[in-house]
Amino acid sequence: MPAGGRAGSLKDPDVAELFFKDDPEKLFSDLREIGHGSFGAVYFARDVRNSEVVAIKKMSYSGKQSNEKWQDIIKEVRFLQKLRHPNTIQYRGCYLREHTAWLVMEYCLGSASDLLEVHKKPLQEVEIAAVTHGALQGLAYLHSHNMIHRDVKAGNILLSEPGLVKLGDFGSASIMAPANSFVGTPYWMAPEVILAMDEGQYDGKVDVWSLGITCIELGKDDILCSFVLFSFHSFLFLLPSPYHLILRFSSSCPF
Repeated sequence: MPAGGRAGSLKDPDVAELFFKDDPEKLFSDLREIGHGSFGAVYFARDVRNSEVVAIKKMSYSGKQSNEKWQDIIKEVRFLQKLRHPNTIQYRGCYLREHTAWLVMEYCLGSASDLLEVHKKPLQEVEIAAVTHGALQGLAYLHSHNMIHRDVKAGNILLSEPGLVKLGDFGSASIMAPANSFVGTPYWMAPEVILAMDEGQYDGKVDVWSLGITCIELGKDDILCSFVLFSFHSFLFLLPSPYHLILRFSSSCPF
């Protein structure tokens, strides 16, 4: 059994020290869901000890594949604990309650993707440059420590109240480079990630590819979208047939 043992087990001291022993329901109030995904849900909350507004990512480790879910939680907590940079999300700690991990982080107003939804139009070049600059600062930090984000996209680039750009959602991240796992969001994936199962490993350069696709996402128009879709499908056409089954791409552009 991998390090961390059975789901929820804190017998290993190295695992136990990753989690605070307090009851999170007594520490955080005014919980309101602000997002969700395959991992679980993210909540707005307030720390009753100091009135700080925080974001809480709740991740269940019960039910099917509970041990795998538990290992994913341990990996993400260890990754978050290592982050020390103004352009990465600030981690506050993790708590356990009723087979659910509460990952507490600083609260951000929204993501770069939210800007598109609010304004109902592509971002201006100067705005894309500002978002990209902040994201690159965060990526440079990760890559200098041999870490890879592996899921860079507008929805995972967050904006804090003072206007700082921050990388968030490290559920797919690799704590060391090179890596060879097939993870991420398909249309933003670099070719090296897709081909890694057969052709070896990749490094932080795959994040730069994904950020480039994100720039197109933020400045989207129908012509660019069609070009990206055509180019990507042309690339997929060259892949061996098993990859088509694995990727399961839709026929329309996601952005």
